[in-house]
Amino acid sequence: MRRQIEPGRYRDRVSGVVEVSELTAVPGVQPRQLIVTVYGLYARQSGGWLSVAALVRLLGVLGVDEPAVRSSISRLKRRGILLAQRQDGAAGYALSEQATEILLEGDERIFGRHRAELSDGWLLAVFSVPESERQKRHVLRSRLAALGLGTTSPGVWIAPAHLAEQVRHEVARLELDGYVDLFRADHLAFGELAEKVSDWWDLAALQESYREFLAARGPVLARWRRRRTTPGEEAFADYVLALTDWRRLPYLDPGLPAELLPAGWLGAEAAEVFFALRERLASAAQDYVGQLRLAAG
Repeated sequence: MRRQIEPGRYRDRVSGVVEVSELTAVPGVQPRQLIVTVYGLYARQSGGWLSVAALVRLLGVLGVDEPAVRSSISRLKRRGILLAQRQDGAAGYALSEQATEILLEGDERIFGRHRAELSDGWLLAVFSVPESERQKRHVLRSRLAALGLGTTSPGVWIAPAHLAEQVRHEVARLELDGYVDLFRADHLAFGELAEKVSDWWDLAALQESYREFLAARGPVLARWRRRRTTPGEEAFADYVLALTDWRRLPYLDPGLPAELLPAGWLGAEAAEVFFALRERLASAAQDYVGQLRLAAG
């Protein structure tokens, strides 16, 4: 059964409540997920701001009508992800400080290609939260799961050691560091580690997610490889859709050592498809968005 991760919310001192799952993506392409992708790709280099007119036109290319765009913007505003701002008389929205920080941290996870070695060891997150503060326990479990940690027991979570700094930073940001201890560890005994890993993580569900990504984006890459030109509007649409599909997968997959993964693992193939699409489409998509933003004001 696919693990269901409920979104965790925490208080941003600047902009209110941020729902982190909106920024790391959840299954199913929804307009607000496309908006977050567009902001992450094309707004941060200009102060995190996009005009409403430009956003409506960009989402229109992706098949989202204006009422759905405005409704999704309102929801993202309520979540504390977008802030209403006017620039040079134009109505628009900017990323909140907290949302910008989360997207920046996500860049390494989403665009990196981390695969642990067995010799790297493991990170253990051990926590105990009193029943009187069970909401904090829920938030902590939700965030550890969203970062890709597996569960060895209710209060002990595990990940490849290279995630240590990201987990440390996230726990501190949630102000839950008083309930958590982090350890570096090696597996000494007992049993086969590959079997244990398949218990700690739902690898079957993750494999199915990779299969779905390949089924959706593999044909797109094959189509582009047959073409000699890269029209900007099409490049933008295909790149945003591919990234929106892709960006949740590196959070579900913590980069487990290859020796511990099942035969026929699709993660590497899915990564090759995504990064090939990125290489082919990103520049043309960037140019297209720049021209559209100038025209939209």
